[in-house]
Amino acid sequence: MTFSYYIAKRYLFSKKSHNVINIISAISVLGVAVGTFALIVVLSVFNGFEDLVKSLYSAFDPDIKITAVEGKSFSTLDLKSDQLAIMKDVLNYTEVVEENALLKYRSEQNIVTMKGVSEGFLENNPMQAMLVDGDFVLEYNKNDFAIMGYLVAYHLGIRIYDGTNPLIAYVPRRTKKAITSFDQSFNTGTLVPSAVFSIQQEIDSKYIIVPIDFAQNLLEYGENEVTAIELRLAPEVDLEDFQKNLQKTLGPDYSVKNKYQQQELLYKIMKSEKWAIFLILTFILIIAAFNVVGSLSMLILDKRKDIGVLYSMGASKRLIKRIFMTEGLLVSSAGAVIGLVMGFVVCWAQMEFGIVKLGEANAFLVPYYPVQMKFFDFLLVFATVFIIGFLSAAYPVKQIAKKYLGNRITEFTKTQ
Repeated sequence: MTFSYYIAKRYLFSKKSHNVINIISAISVLGVAVGTFALIVVLSVFNGFEDLVKSLYSAFDPDIKITAVEGKSFSTLDLKSDQLAIMKDVLNYTEVVEENALLKYRSEQNIVTMKGVSEGFLENNPMQAMLVDGDFVLEYNKNDFAIMGYLVAYHLGIRIYDGTNPLIAYVPRRTKKAITSFDQSFNTGTLVPSAVFSIQQEIDSKYIIVPIDFAQNLLEYGENEVTAIELRLAPEVDLEDFQKNLQKTLGPDYSVKNKYQQQELLYKIMKSEKWAIFLILTFILIIAAFNVVGSLSMLILDKRKDIGVLYSMGASKRLIKRIFMTEGLLVSSAGAVIGLVMGFVVCWAQMEFGIVKLGEANAFLVPYYPVQMKFFDFLLVFATVFIIGFLSAAYPVKQIAKKYLGNRITEFTKTQ
């Protein structure tokens, strides 16, 4: 234990000559603790929502999506897709044909994004856990089935396995030049609704999943023509390394995006919101740190005699400054530790017991605020508080030499 730390600790816990200094010091610790607590809780809640959104989109978006850089579609023969399908890190290989289509069910109509998928789509797909009605089926007895988002089904008034009222898909023809009637303008196909999923509003209101053969025929694509290839990888695979190696293998003619790049704007907005809130709460913490300036200034004033005695006994200006700088850092650190402990306890309780609810039961995907604590956040918050505490203590400590040391030391001690 250093001399400066020993003296600073005694100053922190000992009774002052004026009781108001003790009160201001306690308020300083409390202010820093509350600011630290708020930072940890808010960051942890943002982490929880971020993980929730990632898990929802991961149920629909693949780990890797391959598309052509130029043009809308490409041939799997040019890509050597059979080599991708047997790669040891690939759990699920899916060929995709995606295009907008008009759906009609009874008298209702809705424009959707039709996503035609190959058989591999049904294997080990986390989306199956998101079904709210029906079965995860796309083809059976030469019939084509459709799996659709909850809001698509709601707008059309879909009834699962309705054999008497087929679901009809319309897509504009590509090869017909002379158009003389409505029938010649569109290709049509009939589907049977087999399941409804609920993932996220944007997806639920937009997508309908059909067999790839159905989509290729409707769009007049060739047998090997697709708009994308989707890969789901083993959990232990490093996503970024796999993406880089695959991009290098495929060359510049193909775009390889991971699941985060497929929703790049969404994740950027979420991170921006998180750090914007962090900065706002940091400014509030800076305001709370003014209490540290006040308490330390009053402590220095209260300990003028001690400063004079130490200086006359040979203590250097640097040592005296270090004592009070350590005092300021102890106040900030004490508040930081208390705030971190409080934040940890509250976040743990929320994770274990779901104390704070989001709303009425079944109104949201999760019944309570999601929370995810990360060690980096605790480290970042403590470092932020420590830096603010250091800067808060620097100003009053700097005044010691000007006001109480040097030529005025004799006058200073006489007044005591």
